[in-house]
Amino acid sequence: MHAEKSDPTKGPKIINLKTDFGGKELTLETGKLSLLADGSVTLRYNDTVILATVVVKKEADMDKDYFPLTVEFQDKWYATGKISGSRFIKREARPSELAMLRSRMIDRPIRPMFPKGFMNETQIIVTPLSYDFSIDPAVLGLTAASAALMITGAPFEGPIGAVRIGRIDGKLVVNPTIEEMGTSDLDLLVAGTEEAITMIEGGAKQIPENELEEALSFAHKAIQPVIEIQKKLVKELNVEPLKYELVKAKTDIYDEISKYLADKLGESVRHKDKIARNTLIAELEDNVLTFFAEKFEEAEISQAFEKVIKDEVRRSILEEGNRPDHRKFDELRDLSSEAGILPRTHGSALFQRGQTQVLSTVTLASPSKAQLVESMDQEFSKKYMHHYVDTPASYGETGRLGAGRRAIGHGFLAEKALEAVLPLDSDFPYTIRVVSEILSCNGSSSMGSVCGSSLALMDAGVPITDSVAGIAMGLITTDGDLSKKHVILTDIQGAEDFAGDMDFKLAGTRKGTTAIQMDIKVKGLTIEFLAEVIKRSKEARIQILDVMDAAIAKPRTEMSEYAPRLTMIKIDTDKIREVIGKGGEVINKIIAETGAEIDIEDDGTIIVASADAQGAKNAVEMINNIVRDPEVGKIYDGKVVKIMDFGAFVEFLPGKEGLVHISELADHRVEKVEDEVKEGEAIKVKLLKKDDQGRFNLSRKEAREQS
Repeated sequence: MHAEKSDPTKGPKIINLKTDFGGKELTLETGKLSLLADGSVTLRYNDTVILATVVVKKEADMDKDYFPLTVEFQDKWYATGKISGSRFIKREARPSELAMLRSRMIDRPIRPMFPKGFMNETQIIVTPLSYDFSIDPAVLGLTAASAALMITGAPFEGPIGAVRIGRIDGKLVVNPTIEEMGTSDLDLLVAGTEEAITMIEGGAKQIPENELEEALSFAHKAIQPVIEIQKKLVKELNVEPLKYELVKAKTDIYDEISKYLADKLGESVRHKDKIARNTLIAELEDNVLTFFAEKFEEAEISQAFEKVIKDEVRRSILEEGNRPDHRKFDELRDLSSEAGILPRTHGSALFQRGQTQVLSTVTLASPSKAQLVESMDQEFSKKYMHHYVDTPASYGETGRLGAGRRAIGHGFLAEKALEAVLPLDSDFPYTIRVVSEILSCNGSSSMGSVCGSSLALMDAGVPITDSVAGIAMGLITTDGDLSKKHVILTDIQGAEDFAGDMDFKLAGTRKGTTAIQMDIKVKGLTIEFLAEVIKRSKEARIQILDVMDAAIAKPRTEMSEYAPRLTMIKIDTDKIREVIGKGGEVINKIIAETGAEIDIEDDGTIIVASADAQGAKNAVEMINNIVRDPEVGKIYDGKVVKIMDFGAFVEFLPGKEGLVHISELADHRVEKVEDEVKEGEAIKVKLLKKDDQGRFNLSRKEAREQS
């Protein structure tokens, strides 16, 4: 740690600072824990304690062409007084999806705050030591990580702070508790510096755009105390700057390649077709590598060539007004929507924007198919899931398959975007899984998956309240400075995302916003600028919704014939044990005989699911027979289940047995029970009475007489 020490023999100087953050005390402490890390800060807020450590290598990694920053948020079950529910693994192992999302949320606002060309490997580890379930630990972890970075002396242009904003009964709230979030119509995580906002992530229940802007302004003001306390911490420690060298394309190589390509770029970097554009650029790179092979190293040539192409994209947009595919700044790519394109899925849709193509499918299932989520701080049943799936082929490449942090993050964002329009569980108790297959990707695939999901849900007959569409907005600046010439781009494609300064994703309905995510490569954006981007995004969103509504404007009234039908019945909670039976004997019998799936809730709600209508009907009838109170004097169809010397036991309702005494078997004297009935034989019986011990007395004789 690059800081003064109070006494070389006693270790680092311990600093403890406090501030008010949203009406509660926040404490930053350094010098006590993790003494060998370059930067170590312990943050306390209520009973939540977060440790953030940073280690920065002293030498640059010359083999990397990207900033080697890694951020790891670690689930620590002991922090919440829990032990993993896994029977076989109790030690914290691979990160949960939630931990991955939290790592991404911390990484995204921190990464752009380093100078371009800084290649010293940097690792940030955020560890919750104690957690009181009040607010998301990623919010506090981001502030702790920023503070730890600040005291390393690394060229981190912070500090940054983070806050979660909710809105309860129309009032904006700083760091609402998890319980309070249950009644909030806004869930917004915002990170920023003293001057500007650097990252946005969240969901909302169709909040109008002007109210979203108000929330962003409120959030920026809320983070100022945690920014100020970090500045005080740096001052207290008298942090010395880390010595480093930036790795950049050598000016002479860049200039020579730029000169060589001066009359060879043009349409090579401005082509509507991604494959054609990439092919032309690849040919150019081959020519450059061949031409300069004897003069420069191949890695240096490739690095300089990439920068020339990137700069040309930016220059042509800023100076000539030419986007790579010749669109206007506010123009959408060609759009198309189709619904119901697959025969056996419960719902399907194909959404295409330019060369980004998304196939979304919906699968409906019984409540028992809900995902059980268990992490350090969460344990719940998840009945709506969205999975984003891309492959190397999506980009015209080869490579390994599998869901990484990016795919998980995109799926989470699209999931957020649709949650606001989903039906209540009481109205539509299905488990819903949406899968968005990214068949081809040329930018904005996550927002394409939002559009595809909305269409597919309607095709499946899921009664969502509104159509939802998403759009990605971009930005090209002059030297990263908004005070200079800059351009806002609507519906960015891959080349503009790669060369640009912002990827601002917004999803919503015609009424308002449902999800928002912003990543930038500059040092921050003002509220005024963000308001303009939000305004333009809504204009684009309405155009997309018009195209989607032409394909399907409202949920289908009939579900697919292959989708299970759910029937809900309510029974007295005292009857639940009768439906289940000893060791599950009764319910398993119903399932085996009808083919239906049966879910029983603690409140007595029973949900029967079956794609076979008759099977579901039979299952419901069997359950009703079980819970129905037997009527004295009524005749029932029964089955002999056991024969004794004194009579036969007969099951006359599912799970209910009674005794037909030998004297009640026939209208004549019976010597042996086996002479009249056999085990498994179907007979009619009349319920004579139910005694004080709950036993049922039956008569075959009287049932025959009445018949």
